[in-house]
Amino acid sequence: MANFKLVEETAKKIINMEVRGASRIARFVAETLKEFAKTIEKNFDENMKKASEILMNTRPTAVSLFNAINYIMMYEGGDDEEKRQSAIRRAEEFIEWVDTAKQKIGEIGAKRIKDGWVIMTHCNSSTALSIIKTAFKQGKNIEVIATESRPRYQGHLTVKELVAEGIPTTLIVDSAVRYFMKDVDCVIVGADTITVNGALINKIGTSQIALCAKEARVPFMVAAETYKFSPATLFGELVVIEERDAKEVAPEEIIKLGVKVRNPAFDVTPRDYIDLIVTEIGAIPPEMAYVVIRERLGYKLEMGEIRISAKHFD
Repeated sequence: MANFKLVEETAKKIINMEVRGASRIARFVAETLKEFAKTIEKNFDENMKKASEILMNTRPTAVSLFNAINYIMMYEGGDDEEKRQSAIRRAEEFIEWVDTAKQKIGEIGAKRIKDGWVIMTHCNSSTALSIIKTAFKQGKNIEVIATESRPRYQGHLTVKELVAEGIPTTLIVDSAVRYFMKDVDCVIVGADTITVNGALINKIGTSQIALCAKEARVPFMVAAETYKFSPATLFGELVVIEERDAKEVAPEEIIKLGVKVRNPAFDVTPRDYIDLIVTEIGAIPPEMAYVVIRERLGYKLEMGEIRISAKHFD
């Protein structure tokens, strides 16, 4: 027997956004596959493939989910027990990658933050917040302006985290970004996916903030672990922009009127709007996304599918 209930519960939590954020999702999936592998009694390959397919279909836009699953599924072994130990080891490696990358990004990104700055952030990126928190712990006198990030209000989670750290924080509605941009010294956001051409896929509204920042000549910085770069885009695949339930943005009486309601969860920010991407291997221009995918992640093609082999410990 294999504990598919564990996998299904994880999938449900990701779909319902009980677990949200690309880094958190990737880590949660790695932990789930690790524990699931321990429960498989026979037909290891078949059960792991089925579990990975269930998890892969939960959030189509977050490449961290794809990279986490694919990294673990590169397990090796001559029999089921060897494969189990290999999968568990790779899951633990990926979890370590998640944990250490965030800390390194915080340290690297904090060097770009100057004392007295006002920083704007969007949604609830643990990686972006790592930079802000690290800068504050270094003694820099900073303030943060956080958007509500409708319709799921992830910004409320952000302000709670920042206030708990003692960081002065202001919460604004998403549509007030341009109004407050004149008071901002730097914008820092997270990433769900970085494409091969350096474009950013992130929480809906990010591209508008980037456009406002560019117009106001405010630096726009992205905090992204290298496992958020998309190998699939190297071969021409387009990133699927997830659209969520209309009920998240409109009450039932509006929906009943027959009004068409669109609720994209993400948008695309062109690389021309991005000044810097801060990764665990350093701060890079968006044009270096191709190099990260080729040299950092590595890849090969098998049966028409992309298989990555992360090299983060090299």
